Amino acid sequence: MDELAALFATFGEDPLVTAGVLLALAGALGAVVVANAVRQRQEMRRRAGGDGTHSGASAKPPDKQKVRSFDHVVSFIEANLGGDARQNRVLRLQLIQAGFFDQRAVALYFGARLGMALLFGVGGLLGLPFLFGDNLPSIWMWTAAMGVIGYLAPTFYLKRRIAARVTQHRSGFPDFMDLMVVCAEAGLSMEAAIERIARELVEGYPSLAENLYMVSLEIRAGKPFAEALERMGERLGIEEATMLATLLQQSAELGTSLSHSLRVYSDEMRNKRLSRAEEKAYSLPAKLTVPLILFVFPVLLFVLMLPVVIRVSQAFGS
Repeated sequence: MDELAALFATFGEDPLVTAGVLLALAGALGAVVVANAVRQRQEMRRRAGGDGTHSGASAKPPDKQKVRSFDHVVSFIEANLGGDARQNRVLRLQLIQAGFFDQRAVALYFGARLGMALLFGVGGLLGLPFLFGDNLPSIWMWTAAMGVIGYLAPTFYLKRRIAARVTQHRSGFPDFMDLMVVCAEAGLSMEAAIERIARELVEGYPSLAENLYMVSLEIRAGKPFAEALERMGERLGIEEATMLATLLQQSAELGTSLSHSLRVYSDEMRNKRLSRAEEKAYSLPAKLTVPLILFVFPVLLFVLMLPVVIRVSQAFGS
């Protein structure tokens, strides 16, 4: 503790106070981001599932002062920490593909990067003196490294979340196409079919159901069906949805059978999913080579050679 106090004494009083305030702000911002993401996901799942009813009169109105203060924080982050317009558009699309549909998601992302960098940096600054003692160069070096890791952590999380959702979308799209074929052959319109399928897929593929529910809302708002499907393809991050929008548009222009086109496309989607599964199965032996060489073969050689070593040692010992 004396070493830690001596290290703090080198900073002076004002930097410690500033670091404490920044750490508190980072923790508060992180809590707001997590709470907002959880609330938004629960609301989207409830709407896509069609569970219960709600009205604006029965909902508790939010605190206007808190909302205004939070909007001021978001505006400050956008003005001082955000990138250029093109970078923000690309980041906005990535956040939508990751499931963050809020308009303030870009600002919260930049705030999360700054907050995580401060959190990791200050945490390292408080904990590293117990490991390195009075070795200040090592403490500062590892503190800077932890700050960089904290700064890059939201980016890694965003990429992993996008990859997980894209995998879920590709896995659920053939089932979506099968249900589209059933609804088309039953005589339902495409708009009614989308809304019905969203309720059916909410348990197995919640992310896909969310995007389908958004398509139904866009169609209700007056957006053309083909354009709504194209926007869904951008949100899903898979080319299958964009190809579906093109297929439906061409089918309407050429006057071909919609159910037949959907059935052919559904069979193609299932063949693609089967091909991806076969590809993973064929690549499994190559992936098992490294674990076998590192872990299985040494143990096997040890078990096989141990009796020989024992007999040789006994022969020479006698």
